[in-house]
Amino acid sequence: MARNGGARSSFPLSFWEVAVASTVVAGFGLGFLGVYLTMPASDYSFLKLPRTLQDLQILRDHLEGYTSDYTLQVLVGYSMVYIFMQTFMIPGTVFMSLLAGALFGVPKGMALVVFTATAGASSCFFLSKMIGRPIMFSLWPDKLKFFQAQAGLVLGELQSVGDLYDFHSIATLFFIGIVLITPTLLGKRGS
Repeated sequence: MARNGGARSSFPLSFWEVAVASTVVAGFGLGFLGVYLTMPASDYSFLKLPRTLQDLQILRDHLEGYTSDYTLQVLVGYSMVYIFMQTFMIPGTVFMSLLAGALFGVPKGMALVVFTATAGASSCFFLSKMIGRPIMFSLWPDKLKFFQAQAGLVLGELQSVGDLYDFHSIATLFFIGIVLITPTLLGKRGS
């Protein structure tokens, strides 16, 4: 992948891409530090990302008192954690969504989840497009060009929405998806 006026660089990201990624990470770090410094002195040993409904109940029971007294800090802290989890695809946002309803009520919790999920997904897309794409093309340029061409051929042959549900189209796109995700699945199984 040629960058900087045609000169081939061994590092796939430009200075600006690295600067933007660093700014996002630093922004999350400063945001978490700000939330931490504004919370009242207390025992926070109960704070952890909920992974079960029991963890969620314990967290809700502890945070209910804080939510009524320190609504803004809990709201900002919750939003920061949810957006961070969505941005970096950390599992557990389902429990965080349930926590929003338990802490703020269903209508406010739903609005909060819609806002934070949208912000986090947008941030994930932005970082993936800006940073992930150049890295992937530097690591596997031939494979990615091949799969893009194959997906383009399948999508280019579509004449109507009904063609989208054609067995051949679905099978081809499914195969491309399986091939792309297989290294990740094998890597997790080997760990």
